[in-house]
Amino acid sequence: MVSDPTPRIRPGNLPVASKARYNHYHRKTLHSLVAQPISANIDFKKVVHLLEGIGAEVDNKPGNRVGVKLNEHSAAFRHAHRNLPKEEVVQVRKFLEICGVTPAKFPL
Repeated sequence: MVSDPTPRIRPGNLPVASKARYNHYHRKTLHSLVAQPISANIDFKKVVHLLEGIGAEVDNKPGNRVGVKLNEHSAAFRHAHRNLPKEEVVQVRKFLEICGVTPAKFPL
């Protein structure tokens, strides 16, 4: 009998590194990103923590950019020193929609 070399991973037994870790602060940030009217006072660090919390790979790129990979999609955002400008909020919102991240999946 030949054994299969690949380990069997069941949904309940996912490795800890692959589980998304998000909390109430991440949910509040997500809801503020999709709120109408568009908010201009969302802290850039909170958005980065949200992206990391939902399982995205975030890395710094040259030229004051931040690269994000999530669900086989990738994007680059300009690193804001404080709050995100409204244009960046719209870009992050569109990226999350493309990746399938909606506030309905993360209720408050």
